[in-house]
Amino acid sequence: MKHIYLNLKRFDISPANGGVNRLAPMADWGKTIVESAQEALKDYPDAEFVMYFPEAHILSAAAARTAGSPLQVGCQGVFRADTAVGGNFGAFTANRTANAMKEAGCQSVLIGHCEERNDKIGILAEAGVTGKKAAEAVYRILNQEILCAQQAGLNVLYCVGEKSEEQAEWEDVLGAQLDQGLQGADTSKIVIGYEPIWSIGPGKTPADKPYIEKIARFVKARTGGMDVVYGGGLKQDNAAMLASIPEIDGGLIALTRFQGEIGFYPEEYLDIIRIYMLNCAQ
Repeated sequence: MKHIYLNLKRFDISPANGGVNRLAPMADWGKTIVESAQEALKDYPDAEFVMYFPEAHILSAAAARTAGSPLQVGCQGVFRADTAVGGNFGAFTANRTANAMKEAGCQSVLIGHCEERNDKIGILAEAGVTGKKAAEAVYRILNQEILCAQQAGLNVLYCVGEKSEEQAEWEDVLGAQLDQGLQGADTSKIVIGYEPIWSIGPGKTPADKPYIEKIARFVKARTGGMDVVYGGGLKQDNAAMLASIPEIDGGLIALTRFQGEIGFYPEEYLDIIRIYMLNCAQ
C-alpha cells in the first residue's frame, strides 16, 4: 500500500493578501479540491489518499466526498487533551480537539510537521526553555497529541526530521523523535513522514536519493518496519526517483507549482500522483 498525502497549509489565502489561492472562492475552496480529484484517484486502488485541510474548510471538503470516494479528509493538528465522558466537556477555547475533528468528518491528522515543531519550540523559547530540554518537551507534547488522535479514532501521519545544525547527530535526533513521539501509540495506524528540514525551502539543496534511502532504512529499523513517506516533499521532478526507493512508501505533497503563479493546482497534483504510481509499477 502506498500513501499519498497532501498538506494544503494556508493555501486558501488570495494573492491580494499575500497568499497563493487562485483556485476558488473561500466558501467553495475545500469542496472544489475534493471534487476535482476524487474520481481520478479511483484509478489507483492500491494507494491511500489523504488531504489535510485548514480547519475552516474541513466541513465543505468532507461533505464533497462521494460514496466510495478514495479520498480521506484530514486536519493539520489536534490539541494534546480532549473531551471525555464524565470529564472535560469542552473547555478548549482556541484549540481543535481530536474528537471535534473526528465529528467534523476527518479520518486522519498530521502531527509533528516541522512548522508545528517550530511553533512549539518558539513558545518554549519565550519562556527561556531551549536546546535539548525544549526538544524533549515538544516530543512529549506531540506524543500526547498522537494518543488523543488515536483515542478519537483518527489515523496519524507523524512527521520527523533534522535541521541543518542537527545533521551531524541525525541518528540521535530522529531516534528520539520516534521513540518518544510513538511511546504507547498503536503504530499500525501511524505512517512516518520524513522531512529533511535542512533541505526544504528556496535556495537549499534537496536531499538526494542515497540520503533518503539511508534515512528510510533507519526509520524502518528503529520502528520495526513502519511505513515511511517522503515529506521533502513529493513533486513532479522527484516523483520517479522516490518511486524507485523500495523503503519509501509514498510522499507528502504541498505546493504543485513553484514558479510563476505558484500554488496548489489539482491537475498538477494528479500529474504528480500519475508519475509516482507509474514508476512504482516498473
